[in-house]
Amino acid sequence: MFTLVNRTHSPITQEHPLLTNNPHELVPFLELKLYADKQVPDLASFSSPRLFSTHLPFVSLPKSVLEAGCKLVYLCRDPRDAFVSLWHFTNKVIPQSHGTTSSLEEVFDKFCRGVSVCGPFWDHVLHYWKESLSNPEKIFFLKYEDMKEHPHLHLRRLAEFIGCPFSPEEETKGVVDDILGLCSFDNLSKLKVNVDGKLSTGQENSAFFRRGEVGDWKNYLTAEMVDQLDKIGEEKFYGSGLKL
Repeated sequence: MFTLVNRTHSPITQEHPLLTNNPHELVPFLELKLYADKQVPDLASFSSPRLFSTHLPFVSLPKSVLEAGCKLVYLCRDPRDAFVSLWHFTNKVIPQSHGTTSSLEEVFDKFCRGVSVCGPFWDHVLHYWKESLSNPEKIFFLKYEDMKEHPHLHLRRLAEFIGCPFSPEEETKGVVDDILGLCSFDNLSKLKVNVDGKLSTGQENSAFFRRGEVGDWKNYLTAEMVDQLDKIGEEKFYGSGLKL
């Protein structure tokens, strides 16, 4: 999103901000940065177009976000891979002084019961899905697996949605490929800033890059765990038209 929106004044060169900054520094979190610092944040201090990220459920978004006509891009993932990623991530960001890590079984039980920092996984996804059907011009619902399989298609769709489609000249120059190359998991995960750096909040940047592969859950989950996740998904998404 950052590279796409800012491609005019931040072309892809050796000085591109993404090469020396973790993505979370360039696209700050609403709940961890913007509203955590001030109850009424100073939006004027952020240059336009303003980009923010969030893990908040739709019902918890600030009124100012909903009433300002902001466009929302929601990225979801197969619950099996989402869970495995969450388990690895939470163990990585636990302070070393804590001295313990959470077992797969412990986190799995909580995940299935809806115990999560951002609320129940399936409810979180379903609410944004329903809102995207009601307001497709406002909410762009994207699946991680689809993005991985057809990156060019979904990057173009994303550009159309946010109102900055690629021009014929950009298409000819290969700007789409340049953006995908710069923002690829393989490229970003190897950058020095994401190998050795830390966020201003103290987390190591490397914690945000593990594998990024579709289907990695097969290396961790038992058949019983998969069956349990599938049954919860079928129950939660029944009649919605959504399948993950």
